[in-house]
Formats: sequence, structure tokens, C-alpha cells
Amino acid sequence: MIRAAGGIVVREGRVLLIHRERYDDWSLPKGHVESGESWEDAALREVWEETGLRCELGAYVGASNYEVRGESKEVRYWLMSSDDEAGASNEVDAVRWVSIDDARNVLSYAGERDLVARVGV
Repeated sequence: MIRAAGGIVVREGRVLLIHRERYDDWSLPKGHVESGESWEDAALREVWEETGLRCELGAYVGASNYEVRGESKEVRYWLMSSDDEAGASNEVDAVRWVSIDDARNVLSYAGERDLVARVGV
């Protein structure tokens, strides 16, 4: 199983989305859990690598499960907050703060839309 972790970064009633040119999608920041790394540490590291945000970890929100090239993948998400300014990185070509309602329309993946709906800020 592929293990990945990410964050639902919320500020002032808005959630941070990333755009990946490689996939032409809008998603939540996330990435692979490295060997010996906890899910939580991976989530914080991946959000930082993709957005430049140093975040505070909040409550566990849930997981998304799907297949990637015939292999099962689980992505666990935590609520996060940060006062830093988000920006694009080498993996992400754009970042965008949107309302929860807008996130449900902009996000490319149903599993992530469901997770954002749970946050309900």
C-alpha cells in the first residue's frame, strides 16, 4: 500500500488548494510518507514543501483511498493552520484560497471534496 498524508489548511473560513500542472488538477496539498516518518510529520512536511507554509497540526479529518497504477493508496488528512503566506513550489504551479463551498466545486477529486465538506468552517 502507498501511504501519503496531507493537510486541509484553513484560514478565515477559506481552504488552501494547490494546482499541479503535471496532472492539471486542483487538490489538497499532500505527498508520500517517507520511511520512518509518522503520518502527522509527513502531512506537515508535504504541506510545507508544496506551499511554503509552516503549519500547526489540528484534528485528524479522515482518509481518502484509491488505486494508483493497480496499487492501493491511502491518504490521511489533518486540519492545519498557518499565518505564513502560501506560494507555489517546484511541484505546484499555483495556490488558491477558496471558500469551503467553492472548494467543493474546484477540487478535482470526490474524496477530497468529501473531506473538505467535513471541515465545514
